[in-house]
Amino acid sequence: MLHPEVTEVAPNDELFTCLSPDGVLHRETTAGGDLFVMYRDMVLSRRVDTEAIALQRQGELGLWPSMLGQEGAQVGAGRALRPRDIAFPTYREHAVAWCRGVDPVQLLGLFRGTTLGGWDPRENNFSLYTLVIGAQTLHAVGYAMGIVRDGDVGTGDPDRDRAVLVFLGDGALSEGETNEAFVWAAAQNLPIVFFCQNNQWAISAPYSVQSRVSVAQRAQGFGFRGVRVDGNDVVASHAATVDALDRARAGGGPTLIEAMTYRRNPHTTSDDDGRYRDAALTDQWSALDPIARLRTHLENSGVAEDFFAGVAAEEELLAERVRVGCRTLPDPDPASPFLHTLAEMPAELAQQLDAHLAFVAAGEEVAS
Repeated sequence: MLHPEVTEVAPNDELFTCLSPDGVLHRETTAGGDLFVMYRDMVLSRRVDTEAIALQRQGELGLWPSMLGQEGAQVGAGRALRPRDIAFPTYREHAVAWCRGVDPVQLLGLFRGTTLGGWDPRENNFSLYTLVIGAQTLHAVGYAMGIVRDGDVGTGDPDRDRAVLVFLGDGALSEGETNEAFVWAAAQNLPIVFFCQNNQWAISAPYSVQSRVSVAQRAQGFGFRGVRVDGNDVVASHAATVDALDRARAGGGPTLIEAMTYRRNPHTTSDDDGRYRDAALTDQWSALDPIARLRTHLENSGVAEDFFAGVAAEEELLAERVRVGCRTLPDPDPASPFLHTLAEMPAELAQQLDAHLAFVAAGEEVAS
């Protein structure tokens, strides 16, 4: 273990935390991490989230899954990745996408209906969003098997060794795919970290009706390590993920990280969370906001107001770019679903493409 301050889940389910809700850093870590960068990441990615919700309400997006309140978990984990590592997200990892350098406007295309993907996963080692609950865990396990076969694990060369970081929600733990992924990762001792953001609600089902033990404890049943971390503490999330990824790259096998956090907005913009949970609980978690927590720490450490003003100014420019970028996303090429499915198009599919394009052209003539 490279960072002894991060421990496996204890029988009493101790929560690993470094930065208290009142902004006091009570535990130093050896994991590094630039607090200024992580503060900026959280603020700007939250603004992307806020703008996307507004765009959905204006009819520019069909749907948006908000991440409000989960920025600490996502940025802490996202900034733990090295360039050659790869991340497999669900559909809510907007801050991780930001950390990997994905243009926020590209995130919107899937929800505007202009693309079935949105970005090239090879450019940033950030896979496409997965809307099928838990499916990405098996994709990630398969990729981790490929890393092993490429000989990119346990060489001791930091420029070669790689690992996989896969994100999932607590609801995905009830899916068969996730449990199959756990079994396979353990049996093969794969270089993979499962990062579960336990935001406590699988749409309207609370975690308490899904399991009688914590997320982290469930790892023990599969034979690998589980740790439980304060997901609203970006410092702790970062330290725990650095530790787990280091172990994975060195050949130490899988880890399941449970980041305890809370989904403060509805599941998506089509959900009404007022029908299944008390607003007072959301208020309690608002007081544990990850951005406010880090800002308090930075302010108490003597960071000048100019820094916060600079981030705020950058936030406004980003918001404008997201709004304009969303409204100017190009319509998709009608042929695109046919062109990128198979390496060589069979004759039957080519006939279907011709018929499809003729149908689209006829519709355009009627419209004009």
